[in-house]
Amino acid sequence: MPKMLRSLIVISALSIAGCAAVAQTKDIPSGELNEPTLYEFLLGEIALQRGDHALAAQTFLDLAKRTRDPRVARRAVEIANQGRMPELALEAAKTWLDLEPSSTSALQIVAALLVANKRVEEALPYLERLLASDGVNLENGFMQLNRLLAGNPDKQANLRVVRALASKHPELAQAHFATAQAAATAGDEGAAIASVHRAAELRPDWELPALLEAQIVQKRSPSAAAKVLGDFVQKNPNSRDARLNYARALVLDKRLPEARKQFEAVLAANPGNTDVIYAVGLLAFQLKDYPVAEDNMKRLLALGYRDADTVRYILGQIAEEQKQWTQAVQWYERIKSGDNLVPARMRIANAIAKQGKLDEARAYLKRVAAENPEEEPQLTVAEAQLLRDANRNEEAFKILGQALAKQPEQPELLYDYALTAEKLDRFEVLEANLRKLIAVRPDHAHAYNALGYSLAERNTRLSEARKLIEKALELAPDDYFIVDSLGWVLYREGDLRGAAEQLRRAYDGRPDAEIGAHLGEVLWMMGSRDEANRIWQESLKASPDNETLQKTIKRLRK
Repeated sequence: MPKMLRSLIVISALSIAGCAAVAQTKDIPSGELNEPTLYEFLLGEIALQRGDHALAAQTFLDLAKRTRDPRVARRAVEIANQGRMPELALEAAKTWLDLEPSSTSALQIVAALLVANKRVEEALPYLERLLASDGVNLENGFMQLNRLLAGNPDKQANLRVVRALASKHPELAQAHFATAQAAATAGDEGAAIASVHRAAELRPDWELPALLEAQIVQKRSPSAAAKVLGDFVQKNPNSRDARLNYARALVLDKRLPEARKQFEAVLAANPGNTDVIYAVGLLAFQLKDYPVAEDNMKRLLALGYRDADTVRYILGQIAEEQKQWTQAVQWYERIKSGDNLVPARMRIANAIAKQGKLDEARAYLKRVAAENPEEEPQLTVAEAQLLRDANRNEEAFKILGQALAKQPEQPELLYDYALTAEKLDRFEVLEANLRKLIAVRPDHAHAYNALGYSLAERNTRLSEARKLIEKALELAPDDYFIVDSLGWVLYREGDLRGAAEQLRRAYDGRPDAEIGAHLGEVLWMMGSRDEANRIWQESLKASPDNETLQKTIKRLRK
C-alpha cells in the first residue's frame, strides 16, 4: 500500500473511531508505534464500534502474535467473549498466557473457557498450574474449585479433575473437602462421606465438613443429619452456623423442644447480634415456629435493624400464615418504598380477598398498577391468582389473555396463562404457551417442569414428560417441587421404588401438602399404608384445605 494512501486511511480511521478509539490508546503495543501497528489497532477498534466482534477479535489476536504484547491478547479475549466466540476467545487466552506465563488472570481465563466449553479434563494442567502459582492461596483455591467447574454438566468428569488435583495435596483439608463436594454433586454419596471425614480428621474444629455431611445424609434421614451436627456442636459449642443447622435438622426430625433449646443457645451466645437474631427468626418462620419467629423479628425492629422493611414483610407473612389478615395488612402498609413495596401491595390484596372482599382486592391491585405501570404484568398475575382462588378461572384466563395481547412474550404472563388454561382443561393452550416460554427463556426451569408435570398428571407421553422434568432439574437441582414432579412421573411409569425415593427426598426437603399427597399415594400403592396415613395426617395438619391432598385421601381410602 502506498505510504500516502496508508496515511489517509489512518487519518480516516481516527475520524471514524473518535473519542472511543483514542481512549483505547493505552493498550497500543509498547514497541515501536509504526504505521502498520497503528493501522491494525485502529482497524480492530473500528470493527468493534461497528459491531463486528469477529473481525475485531481476530485483528487484535493477529496483532498480539506479531507484537508479542500480552495486553493486546487480553483485549482480543475481551472482545471475543463479548461476541460469544468461545474458540477465538480460547485461542486468544492461550496466546496471552504464552506471552505472559506468570499471569494468574490468563491462567484463570484459559481454565474457565475450557470448562465453559465442556473440555474440563483439558483444563486440568492449567488448574494445576494455577493452584501452584505465586500469590494464589492454595486453601482458597480448592474452596473455589467446584464453583469454577459448575459450568460443566459432566459431574463425573468434574469429580475426576478434582480428585487429580487433590491427590497432590493429601494433607490439605480443603482438598478433601473439594473432593467431597464434587462427589456429592456427582451422586457418589459413599465417596463424598469418605472425603468429608478425611477433611474433618485434618481439621477437627472446621464446621464446613460437618455441614456438608449433614446435607448429604439429610436426603435420606433427618435424624442422621441431626446426629452429625449434634456430635459436632457437642465438641465445638461455639460453632454458630453448625448449631443453627442442628436446630433446623431437629425441627425436620420433629424434635421441636430440642430445636428450641438450640435456638435459645445461639441467641444467648449472641445477644446483640442482629444478624444472628434475623437468622433465628427467619429459620423459625420457615419451619412454622411462628411465636419464635415473631418475637425475634419484633426484637430486630426494636434494635433498629438496618433492613426494617424486610423484617416488616416477614412479620406480615407470619400474620398471614396464622390467618391474622388485619394485622398482616398493617405490617405491609408500613412498607413505603424499596424492593418489598410491590410484593407487599400484592399481599395486601390477597389479605383483603381472604376476608371475602374479592372485588375490593381487585380494585386495590388496579390502583397499585396505575401507580406502578412497570409492574403491571406482575400485578395482573396477582389478580388472576385471586380469581383462581375464588374458582373464577374463566375470568382469570380472560384478563391474562388480554394482558398477553399487549405483551405476547412476557414470561410471567405466559407461565400464568398456561397454568390457568390447565384448570380449564385447555391443554393445547397450556402446551403452546409453555413451549413459547421455553423458546423465550430457555433457562426457565418451571416452564419445563410445568409441561412435564402436566403430561405426567394426565398419564400421557411419559417419556417426554420425564425428559422435560429432568431438564428442569438440571436447571434447578435443589427445587423440591421439581423433585416431586420427577417422583410423580416415575410413579406413572410404574417405578414405585424410584418414585418413593424421589418423593421422600422432596418431602424431607419441603414438607408441602401436595408432595405429601403424592408420597402417601406411592406408599399406599406399595403396601406401606401406615406410613402413608402418617404422611397424610402430617400434611393435613399443616394444610387442612389442600384440595389435592383431600382428593387423594378420599380416592384411595374409599
